[in-house]
Amino acid sequence: MRKKAALILLISVLITLCFLTVDSAKKILRSDSQKISSIKGEEQRRLVLITQDLDTPFWDGVAGGAAQQAEEELVSLEVWGSYNNNEQEFLKKIDIAIQSKVDGLILQGLDTEEFKEMTKVKASFYGIPVITIANDVPMTESLRKTYVGSDQFKAGKMLASSLIQDMGQAGSVVLLYDSHSEFYQEERLRGIQDEFSQYPDIKLVLTETAHTREPVIAATQGVLNTYPDAKAFIALNGKMAGPMIQEISKRFQIKPMFLYTFDDGPELQPLLEEEKLDGIVKQDPEMMGKIGVQRLLEWLDGETVPLNINGYYTDIHIVKAGNMQ
Repeated sequence: MRKKAALILLISVLITLCFLTVDSAKKILRSDSQKISSIKGEEQRRLVLITQDLDTPFWDGVAGGAAQQAEEELVSLEVWGSYNNNEQEFLKKIDIAIQSKVDGLILQGLDTEEFKEMTKVKASFYGIPVITIANDVPMTESLRKTYVGSDQFKAGKMLASSLIQDMGQAGSVVLLYDSHSEFYQEERLRGIQDEFSQYPDIKLVLTETAHTREPVIAATQGVLNTYPDAKAFIALNGKMAGPMIQEISKRFQIKPMFLYTFDDGPELQPLLEEEKLDGIVKQDPEMMGKIGVQRLLEWLDGETVPLNINGYYTDIHIVKAGNMQ
């Protein structure tokens, strides 16, 4: 009888110990799971902004806006890129970022097959979302999630309208454009042509050139020889404005000629202050950077899926010489 009672007591103790052991194990596993979840939740997302134009006023603005928003959102943002439109170095940086499996990419769009291959194939393979910023590449060709920047068609119309107010409704207008066709420049040109189409006495003279200094100077020389009575010049790429104005000023007084461009060139502020430029289309690079980070995080967090494929447009306005606001 005593043996039976002792056996029952022993079994009861063993059952109790087993229960306590299992319960403790569950608590430990639950605790470890919570710790892992907490660590994952605290991991910073890693975003990379890549441009071809590091250390220029425009892209410093984009990077500054993006960095400010990333700090507010508690995510990591790195700014990579190349200098002076070094295309190969730019593409190399994109490839490194993709191989590093970053969480998201904000890229200055480049309208080339190599860039499209990077975004459409490589980034997609790793599931890395891409947003183009400032310079767009069509979604069908790049599979970018969205675009953040200026409405370039509207910017072209705005520039042409302001020029007409200065120049009048007749005369020859020389337009320098990049021989390496870019989608954003095509949109600017389309806007300018659309506005000028309402004025039959305005003749638009399209002049193709590379965007570097010597070819721009040579192209400006050539067109001045052919159209010495041109009333206005437009640089479709802001980087062309400096050498274009340099060559014009060798032959003519700047004042009688109307000179316009867009604000993505590095030399524009002093040219406006000296009234060697009549006007520029001013963009909002800081806001581009902020919205780029916001929209990329919205996609990553599943808050806005899909993003607007047509893009998110930022402010543009005309800044005239003598009125630097």
